[in-house]
Amino acid sequence: MPWRLAPDSGHEFDPAKVPVSTSGAGSSAGAPARPRLSAAELLAAKHTRPIQSPGDLAADLFESDKELEEFLASTYAGHHRDLA
Repeated sequence: MPWRLAPDSGHEFDPAKVPVSTSGAGSSAGAPARPRLSAAELLAAKHTRPIQSPGDLAADLFESDKELEEFLASTYAGHHRDLA
C-alpha cells in the first residue's frame, strides 16, 4: 500500500520499492527513504502561512527591560570571552 506524505500533496511512495543503502553503524538501514519535497510542499504539509509583517515574529520572551539587558550583557560577554 503506498504512503501519502501529506493530504493533497500528490506525493506517494511504496516503501517496498524504495532502494536502501547503508553507510556504517549510524545508518538508518531498513527505514524507508523519503522523497525530496520543495520548500512550498513542505510548508503546505505543515499548514503554515507566509509571514505577513515583522510583527508576526514578535514574542515577549523577557519579563522586563532589565532582564533583557542582563541577557544581552551575558551573551555579549560570552562571545567576547571566546575570542580572547
